[in-house]
Amino acid sequence: MGIVVLGLLLGELLVSLKVGMVIGYGWSVVWIVGSGALGWLLIKLSPYALMHAFNTMNLDNLSTMRNAQNAALAYLFAAVLLIIPGVLTDAIGVLMLLYALYLRLFATMQTTNQNPYNQGDNDVIDVEIIDESDRREPRA
Repeated sequence: MGIVVLGLLLGELLVSLKVGMVIGYGWSVVWIVGSGALGWLLIKLSPYALMHAFNTMNLDNLSTMRNAQNAALAYLFAAVLLIIPGVLTDAIGVLMLLYALYLRLFATMQTTNQNPYNQGDNDVIDVEIIDESDRREPRA
């Protein structure tokens, strides 16, 4: 586990240095400050985003509850990754933010009823009651 973390840190350092050489170190500082400010803003707005995610979920459907939970976690992890300086963490943070947006917009949509003629309850049985006493002839 420690070797993986060390490898990620070294990879982050190398990619950040390479991007710094390509775009310039002044723009790298602007990138780091901007992504940190965006992450901080997302953390500040997280109570509202989480409240909206859990207020709009359907409690009858387990998949929408799971999608709301995954969207909330992806949102929080994206915000934290954007605060951490570095190109790789910013890229992963943006990808997680896009995943959270996908879950909120597309994965929680409910399917509509495709058959417009199928209206009403499915468990209703339509019957007709015929009173036999009205049909009989009177006895003498």
